Amino acid sequence: MAATLIPPDFNSSSSTDSSSTSNRSISRSLRVAEKAKKGIKAEDPIVAALKYFSKVQKGTPCRGNDEFENNLVTVERVAYSKGLSPEAISVMLEFAMSLRMGTVPCVRVLKCLLPSTVVPHQAVVRAVVWLCVGKLSIATQVLFIKWVLTVFDMIDAKDNLRAIYGFLFSFVTEENLCPYVCHLLYLLTRKECVRLFRVRKLLELHSKLGKQPYLLHLLSLYKVFCPELVTLSLNSRIRAGFGNHNGPWKLALIAIQKRTAVLVPSDLPLALQTQEKAGSRKRKLGHLDLPVLTAVVQSQKLTSLSQMVVPLAQIQSFVQLLENLHLIELPAQMGSLLGSSLALHYLDCVQDESAFLRLNFWLGHSLHEEFLFCGHGGASQGSDEAVQFLERLMSTQDFLQEGFSSVEAFLYKFLNVWDGSLLRPQILALLSNVPVVPSTCISRLLSEPLEQLFFTSKVFFKCGLIESLNGMLVKWLTWHSVYALEDGRNVDLDTSMNVSRSGFMLSVGELVRFVGRLATLGLQLEGCHSLLLSFILDFYDTVCDIFQKYGLPLVVMIPRSVFYPALFAFDPISVDRLAKIMNRYKINLTAAKKQEKMTGKAFHISLKTYQEFNHYLAFMVNCLWNSRIFQPGDDIELSEELLHESGVPQYWASFSLTNHPAFHCYAIDFHHKCWPERRDVDLKSIQHLQQWGWYLEYLFTQGFDGLRQFIQSNIKTSSRGP
Repeated sequence: MAATLIPPDFNSSSSTDSSSTSNRSISRSLRVAEKAKKGIKAEDPIVAALKYFSKVQKGTPCRGNDEFENNLVTVERVAYSKGLSPEAISVMLEFAMSLRMGTVPCVRVLKCLLPSTVVPHQAVVRAVVWLCVGKLSIATQVLFIKWVLTVFDMIDAKDNLRAIYGFLFSFVTEENLCPYVCHLLYLLTRKECVRLFRVRKLLELHSKLGKQPYLLHLLSLYKVFCPELVTLSLNSRIRAGFGNHNGPWKLALIAIQKRTAVLVPSDLPLALQTQEKAGSRKRKLGHLDLPVLTAVVQSQKLTSLSQMVVPLAQIQSFVQLLENLHLIELPAQMGSLLGSSLALHYLDCVQDESAFLRLNFWLGHSLHEEFLFCGHGGASQGSDEAVQFLERLMSTQDFLQEGFSSVEAFLYKFLNVWDGSLLRPQILALLSNVPVVPSTCISRLLSEPLEQLFFTSKVFFKCGLIESLNGMLVKWLTWHSVYALEDGRNVDLDTSMNVSRSGFMLSVGELVRFVGRLATLGLQLEGCHSLLLSFILDFYDTVCDIFQKYGLPLVVMIPRSVFYPALFAFDPISVDRLAKIMNRYKINLTAAKKQEKMTGKAFHISLKTYQEFNHYLAFMVNCLWNSRIFQPGDDIELSEELLHESGVPQYWASFSLTNHPAFHCYAIDFHHKCWPERRDVDLKSIQHLQQWGWYLEYLFTQGFDGLRQFIQSNIKTSSRGP
């Protein structure tokens, strides 16, 4: 049989054809898969739904329309799960505001407009145009403005909104819309927006509607920009005027942020750990997490001279802040300033009144909502968010070296409902920053609420309150020593209550007397507790040096109810500190008397003050040095029979430097050092010859500097004992 031979070239050709066929098959499969994938994309429900709403004709009925219902459910599902894209927001907002299918779909669509990133400003401007057409019901208009307020910080640009400021202002005449429009105008207002006709319209509404807080807040901002146009006298303590209008969208936006982990520049915190009770109308936590300082337009690059304004969020260093100091644009959400050191530097350098006004409003609103009006499970439980918020607020006030009037107004209200334990360190620290209070208001604002807490609380709260009031007094006096005029003329203090210098002295005196009453009753209730006595002496360590250290011609003596417990205390530290305080009192009174003679100006230090000091000084010297106590005419006077019945030998020397309970152990230790061979202890031997001088030096080496100053200033010592 003859073999069939296949030529080599034929075999190669067959192999090539087979490979080519295989490649074409693979390519065809890839094209089919790609077309299938494109088909799936084209069939994406959200894309189809947006296409439907963008092309739906006006007058299309919604009732019984299954296609409309299915598409709207699709949009709602995507909105509540991951939020809507900017394009989706534009399409749905246009559909809702144009009323193509009536009012019912409009309300439903507005409630599901939950942006995933930003809101296009063009969409908001077009919605305002539809608002001006006048076909929307008042309830729908209110809902739309509430939505704009909720997503205000998510709008990618504000300039076009400010361009239609006049159209928005025209809605203030609508009584139902006025509160929300005023809030929106407050966020958009710049100096160029303030016009005389707008001021007149607001004043007209003010006379018609009364003192509505939302009108007063907008007028106060107008007055900051153009004080010559607003002649109305506005109280600096206006109660919260703009409510929390983000109820329908707030929780949904927070949930979206948690799921997508997208940081949105809004006033809504990322963490909301508490839930309201069913049916409760109380507020939820919503302001304790500080908003993030974020630029309005993320794509802008920082250029100092090529831009009219520079968003504060784009400033990355102190050098950039100085270069662009007068081009800075503040964020819409002023609470974000508290979390930025550069923003605080800007506030401190520029002293922008409008910025402080807006920040005051934000703080007042947040504090009232979260601490005064909160429900169960909110800030009232002392959450970590509340602690961090208040500590940030305290550090901000320390940085700026001034307090906020809204914080002060909040404290006066909060003290009336405070239980003394909730956020105690933070509240007491804020209390110490309260500016000067007129003497006529101290009783109502401070004394009445604090006395109730003081007398019903434990000793540790009493100590904390005395420390807080001491800090308040130090800040008052420090402010006076820095800013008051040296010639002693009456000047208006730069405080929220405009206290004159004479009024300032009355306020300081009233505060010192108030603490004196607390100290008196506190020592009685706590049995002269040594810790409480220590904090009280801290306070009078400040009081005794008011004239010399702070330049205020005022001397208020330590009350007897504090002087005697400190003098007869069992711990030597209290006696030593009392000696130091009495020595400082002497220096201050002597300097005041000397300056009064030199200048011829009366310091209004009464003769009774000098007499009281002399009485204390004589009693203290007789007690510690002269061993003469319980003498006729003393404040502490006991009958001779009672003293003899006590069985105390030489009772008149019971509180000398050797027998005083506070120094008794030191005297015994000194005795052992001098006469180590003696088994019996005779403290009288210390008072003879040079041992007395040695004993005094021994006491001074133990750190009793106050006692040393008192003895050297008021007693002529000698080598022999007293």
